[in-house]
Amino acid sequence: MRSLVLTFDDGPDVRYTPLLLDLLKHENVTATFFVVGRHAAAHPELIHRMISEGHTVGGHTMRHQNALLCTPSAIRDDFKVSIRLHRELTGTALRFFRPPWGISSPFMNRYIKKYQIQRVLWDVMAEDWESQTTSGIISSKLKDRVFDGAVICLHDAGEDTGGAKGAPRRTIDALIHTIPWLKAQGYQFLTMEQYIKGVDAHAIQQRKKGLVWP
Repeated sequence: MRSLVLTFDDGPDVRYTPLLLDLLKHENVTATFFVVGRHAAAHPELIHRMISEGHTVGGHTMRHQNALLCTPSAIRDDFKVSIRLHRELTGTALRFFRPPWGISSPFMNRYIKKYQIQRVLWDVMAEDWESQTTSGIISSKLKDRVFDGAVICLHDAGEDTGGAKGAPRRTIDALIHTIPWLKAQGYQFLTMEQYIKGVDAHAIQQRKKGLVWP
């Protein structure tokens, strides 16, 4: 049995995230959502639904800002607010964090280490945010690039952070066709929490750069 981790950045978005959750529930697939704090605070019902349906929720900063353009105090305050908000919304400590655009700084790394949070990057992208892409192109890229143990990064939001208008809808449409194909190839879908626990040790051994330990 092969394994992969589906992850989604920049949400939740009330227009797209419920549709994605409906699809994942229909396919009996769990995923990991790296949510932007201000969006999560605006739609706590979506965070509660993620948790209740077995998904893992991680952090993606409060406002999706580039770490290299933030002052040390801004990064410190962002972590403090994010950690408090995550506990309020999920009832658990923040365990997983993905920096916006995958960009960290020495100050961000300091707080990741201080709060004992796992920094998570990715192995596979499908450029699903681009204006010229289509659901078919996204699906083809995923099929071509996936491998055993891959951490896949997609988006259920992001129009306010550089993504094209309507891009998450194309991602969902791509997954409607891609998830059944992945299942047919023998892939099991893990949350980041399951991945870390070593539910599938072989997949973890095969992974490349998706997980970065602080």
